[in-house]
Amino acid sequence: VQLQASGGGLVQPGGSLRLSCAASGRIFSIAAMGWYRQAPGNERELVASITSGSNTNYAASVKDRFTISRDNAKNTVCLQMKTLKPEDTAVYYCNALIRPFSYDSTFFNYWGQGTQVTVSS
Repeated sequence: VQLQASGGGLVQPGGSLRLSCAASGRIFSIAAMGWYRQAPGNERELVASITSGSNTNYAASVKDRFTISRDNAKNTVCLQMKTLKPEDTAVYYCNALIRPFSYDSTFFNYWGQGTQVTVSS
């Protein structure tokens, strides 16, 4: 199983970016998908998550600015980021809880490679 993230870059304060992540490989089902971020010197933190039933959860610092969505048919998750602030600068990681096999109910936690988001004038 692989998670491929894309969409990071440099944006001015107040701007917008959209991150995308696609899961591929042996996938029977995906439970939660989400985005985490890690700024230099900080621990990795949850930004937003979404269940297979589209229940969402956001960090307080991004609520009302970021929107997470997923396409269950395509095994993708997106993060629309608006009104970006310098403190949003970080490496953003895609995450997914995936059940690879129909005959095994075990879910495994997978991470994407990370994509840099820099908010600066």
